[in-house]
Amino acid sequence: MLIARAPVRISLAGGGTDLPAYYESYGGVVLNTTIDKYFYAILNVLESDTVQVTSSDYRTFYRHEHTRPIHWDGDLQLPRVILDHFGIRKGVSLFMASEIPPGTGLGSSSTVTVAVIKAASTALGLNLSKKELAELACHIEIDQLEAPIGKQDQYAAAFGGLNLIKFERDEVTIERVCLDDQVYQALDRNLLLFFSGSSRSASKILAKQSQSSQKQDPIVIDALHKVKEMAYDALRALEQGDLPRFAELLHQNWLQKKQFAKGITNPKIDDAYSLARQNGALGGKITGAGGGGFLMLYVEPPAQEAVTKALEEKGFKRMDFRFESIGARVLMNSGLSMPTSILD
Repeated sequence: MLIARAPVRISLAGGGTDLPAYYESYGGVVLNTTIDKYFYAILNVLESDTVQVTSSDYRTFYRHEHTRPIHWDGDLQLPRVILDHFGIRKGVSLFMASEIPPGTGLGSSSTVTVAVIKAASTALGLNLSKKELAELACHIEIDQLEAPIGKQDQYAAAFGGLNLIKFERDEVTIERVCLDDQVYQALDRNLLLFFSGSSRSASKILAKQSQSSQKQDPIVIDALHKVKEMAYDALRALEQGDLPRFAELLHQNWLQKKQFAKGITNPKIDDAYSLARQNGALGGKITGAGGGGFLMLYVEPPAQEAVTKALEEKGFKRMDFRFESIGARVLMNSGLSMPTSILD
């Protein structure tokens, strides 16, 4: 048995500028951090000529016989494509599970990709670097499956930690952010996540944003320019220990993000955010592409109880978390290695 895991992330500033439709023309930058909520991939060798994939989150199962043609569409498409990429077409069981619901804005789909690649490559004796892991995840999702997504989630899941990630047409660079311990601990303590109770398909919202960027929609492009600059401003605020300024930038980031595409927010989210601000939240935004998922808020300790009570009365559920800094890793490998007989 081999168990690998990868963390999900929260985007602090710059989200949306990591889409190719924007960064290939203007360059993008994102400030994000991974948290201690993980996606797990568990591999076992089977004494059979089949590949079996099970997802606890989607409560579905896939079985493929080695002699049948391979089709990439249908249930569990992503893990099937990854196994096929490595030539694994028989004699393997893959079980997948996540600590968070899918489609909630924490980068879970790309975390799936990174965790499964980490498991499969390790079982094959391949020692991929964090950069190679992230690049392969991007290639599979964006190039092979043509998902209308950006690149921040794959790099966050692979590297882990608090990072400033820059995107250019032909290069992605990741810069580890080192803060004063007291600032880092305060940031960790003061960021709260509240689940809205609904998930959404990020691809539809991101596709609209990409189309607007490609068409050079002035409102969308201007909002993305401002959000990109805010990523640098947010980093400076953190490095200077100015957390109230950072919180205000979260708020301004959210105001700009709502210009990206229709569906990013809705009355329920807007009402909850307004209520949180009334009870002491200094800033925040919806995570990921928007439309549902988690509401992230910056709330100093004296106001946390009031904000939590107010939002929970509206049906939002608070999820405790802490920052993590390791990224994708293998938790256990009881000598599992893929025999060459299972590879095409």
